[in-house]
Amino acid sequence: MLCIGPCTTRGEGFYYDGFYGDLGLNDDHCKQIEAGALKAAGEKQPFERIEVTRDQALEMFSDNEFKVEIINDLPADKTITVYRCGPLVDLAIACLKASSAYWRGNKARAILQRVYGISYPDQKSLKEYLLKLEEAKKYDHRILKVKQERFFRHESSPGSRFFLPHVARVYNKLMDFIRSQYRVRGYEEVISPNVFNMDLWVQSGHAANYKENMFILEIEKQEFGLKPMNCPGPCLVFKHRARGALSGLTRVRRFRQDDAHIFCRESQIKDEVREALKFIDYVYEIFGFTYDLKLSTRPENSLGETATWEKAESALKEALDEFGKPWQLNEGDGAFYGPKIDINVSDSLSRKFQCATLQLDFQLPNFFKLEYLAEDEAKIERPVVMIHRAILGSVERMFAILLMHYMGKWPFWLSPCQAIVCPVSKKSQAYAEKVKDEIYSKGFHVDADLTDRKIGKKVREAQLAQYNYILVVGEQEAETGQVSVRIRDKADLTTMSIEGLLERFSEDAKISFETFVKFPLKLP
Repeated sequence: MLCIGPCTTRGEGFYYDGFYGDLGLNDDHCKQIEAGALKAAGEKQPFERIEVTRDQALEMFSDNEFKVEIINDLPADKTITVYRCGPLVDLAIACLKASSAYWRGNKARAILQRVYGISYPDQKSLKEYLLKLEEAKKYDHRILKVKQERFFRHESSPGSRFFLPHVARVYNKLMDFIRSQYRVRGYEEVISPNVFNMDLWVQSGHAANYKENMFILEIEKQEFGLKPMNCPGPCLVFKHRARGALSGLTRVRRFRQDDAHIFCRESQIKDEVREALKFIDYVYEIFGFTYDLKLSTRPENSLGETATWEKAESALKEALDEFGKPWQLNEGDGAFYGPKIDINVSDSLSRKFQCATLQLDFQLPNFFKLEYLAEDEAKIERPVVMIHRAILGSVERMFAILLMHYMGKWPFWLSPCQAIVCPVSKKSQAYAEKVKDEIYSKGFHVDADLTDRKIGKKVREAQLAQYNYILVVGEQEAETGQVSVRIRDKADLTTMSIEGLLERFSEDAKISFETFVKFPLKLP
């Protein structure tokens, strides 16, 4: 029995779940599935969209308990559509993999067989995609992290990662970069607690939507929750201090997400959102990402009045139009507290990832009764509008995306492996350490391979680790105060003084950064 078959969230094909009793599908079944699909395509069967009533749908799928359950869960006034196959002229299809899944993600429900697939209008396009898929597998962050020893997980903290020194370097560089942008763009940073009384989460509305997935603890017979997100904290900060006429007050969190919360008047929404979009565009241009914009509107479980939602959605539409890039409407996929703009980035292999987001929120300021003084300070005014904004999103996730995007070859300014010093023998180890210390003192990321292995082995491993510069030193270099320099992806060696090398690093960091940034900074 067929169950459900949506396209994947990253736009890389689709999957279909089916119930086959005790039969377990595996990769060997893929060719049979492909053959059946190609047969249907060859027959040029008509493909039709048909609207049916609830009773017609229930009768049509009376022998499929899974489809019946879906139909019964639909709202009474929901239009139900079914599809009849064809015409699939010149369809090219590939079955990518098979796995198992639980019905509706519940491990207490039936075990289904899931088939992942992709289709293209012709064989040439399909072949190009499959080649790109094979290339992507080589640079999956889980494979690169093993090759380059970046991070690991441990059963003591499920779902978390331990960052080794090289990852910590990139992590800190990303945060330093974002913080530098906050400074020039007028953002301010505050720090809020990690644990709050559950009353706060009830007031904010998060308990009703997220409590079952929150970490709950009891303190002095009171229920507390570890924050699933930052939003209520900035509301308390805003409420704590008397504020004058709003001018876009922003908070950036201290944890692993670069989220900000902008408090503004209704009249400022369009301008604040437009400037936030410019900020996102600036950062993604640095990383070499292209991206898509989607406006997600009111969902079924929304809070607040329809008129408020319509006003918010209208402001976002105007901001998107003025921003000047194409955008799509994603109806019914907004957050429960307000509409949002989702940004999906595409990396160097055209894989899509959800990173940045802009979410408009009239609800939290209302729950916390946030207000501000009018410009003449004669009266207190409401409403306050809250804009939730993230650019990197999860820093851990952004690291993984960038690792795959650059295929492990980081640009010099962001690289965790800017240089490594490799002494030819023990006789030159002391000089190698001196070189390393001097480079390190200038703020660059430099390592040294002081093992007893042959120099060829050291250089080979440094190449595999994708160091931007490999610095070879022997007795001759020690006597002259120089280094032999090998640049990543180049075979030739250049002899340089340490002073000249440091000048090269400084220039390379600037060029590397400018290549992505298009310096100087263009503020709105």
